[in-house]
Amino acid sequence: MAENISELATALRNGETTSEALLERCLERIRRIDPRLNSFVTVDEAGARAASKESDARFAANSARSALEGVPLSVKDSILVAGMPATWGSRALADFVPRHDELPIARLRAAGAVIIGKTNVPELTLEGYTKNDLFGVTRNPWDTRLTPGGSSGGAAAGVAAGLVPAAIGTDGGGSTRRPACHTGLVGWKPSAGHIPRINGFPAILTDFETIGTLTRSVDDALVLDAAMAGSDARDRRSLCSKAPLWRESKPRILYIPQFGEVPVDDNVAAATAAIATALAREGHTVREDGIFFDLDDVALVWHVVSRAGVAWLMGWRDGRLKSVAGASVRAMAADGERITGADYIGVLERVAALRRRCAELFEGVDLILTPTAAALPWSAEKPFPDRIANRSAGPRDHAIFTGWVNIAGLPAISLPVAVSKNGLPIGIQFAACFGADAALLTFARAFSERHPAPALPVLA
Repeated sequence: MAENISELATALRNGETTSEALLERCLERIRRIDPRLNSFVTVDEAGARAASKESDARFAANSARSALEGVPLSVKDSILVAGMPATWGSRALADFVPRHDELPIARLRAAGAVIIGKTNVPELTLEGYTKNDLFGVTRNPWDTRLTPGGSSGGAAAGVAAGLVPAAIGTDGGGSTRRPACHTGLVGWKPSAGHIPRINGFPAILTDFETIGTLTRSVDDALVLDAAMAGSDARDRRSLCSKAPLWRESKPRILYIPQFGEVPVDDNVAAATAAIATALAREGHTVREDGIFFDLDDVALVWHVVSRAGVAWLMGWRDGRLKSVAGASVRAMAADGERITGADYIGVLERVAALRRRCAELFEGVDLILTPTAAALPWSAEKPFPDRIANRSAGPRDHAIFTGWVNIAGLPAISLPVAVSKNGLPIGIQFAACFGADAALLTFARAFSERHPAPALPVLA
């Protein structure tokens, strides 16, 4: 399935196809192609067929609800969907079937979208590749020996392989943006609170994690964002005011090619530098500089918040997770048990300081340009690449460019811009000030028109 949401919406509206026909094509491709990828963990054929039939009835009555009417979507297995298992990639939740939709999913259903199934994640969505003890490893459509990244790896693989037109994921440290980068997609991460969240799993990453999308185009990201965004008093973050559009006709760009001494793949570095040069030629003020915050602070924040969250979660649901969690999660929990309340309050102060620093920085620039990921996709079975640019790399080095955005609560988008010498996709990241979601998406759409994405792989 090569069409994007806008093309499908036009075909549905004009009667060139039906929602039921689109669904059957998705199901056929899932059955035939997904055994090579393992992107889906649950497919709700009966529920999706019922929803498609209702959509077709609305089209026949000229009462389609939105541009999403009748369009099949997948949902990450860390997001609650009524009547579908929500395992969070853990054996402890293998039998958990929620009775309600998380708010963003309820809004998608209200817009007429058809939820086809759930996609694979690492356990508790806390790693940058996609593998767990319950469902196994997910593979990249560009090369099935490699990972699509994580934690929205199943979501990314399914969209890149044409199993579904688009996917709903989450992003707690880059979990939509990096998988999008590794599979040639657009990965959208909104500001904290832009898409309110109600009735979901516990927020073990505080407000760092947002709902995100993985799509074939920025236009599709805009359609999905419009359906899910909007304030809800039950999530007070969503009541925050939004930032205005840029002060200048062409956004001012801060280009940061490398964070400290952390290595960046040569292909990635060259592709990002080429975009910075192109933006300057297009009339943007592009200033190159180094990192503007303390990397050690960000690493400490991520470690304390994530490990403390996992340690707390071990007592959830009568402690079932503690007895069956995978080795990686158990190690995180052990780290978390050694963290004190004073430690946690200390990192919250560092979070507040980073957010103030970002607010000050965006007084002088409109966008920050970086690579999305420091590395190209690596072996599907390995949690991280241990070498980048012929240098030793640590567990989070490949993810160095994304996590700070979540801590700061900012909007960011990954856009596909190039292919490496060995035929793998490369993405760049633009981040904007808090609340500038609409302005960033508008910029990204115009950018993508001038810089078309490389073609996705065709899996027959």
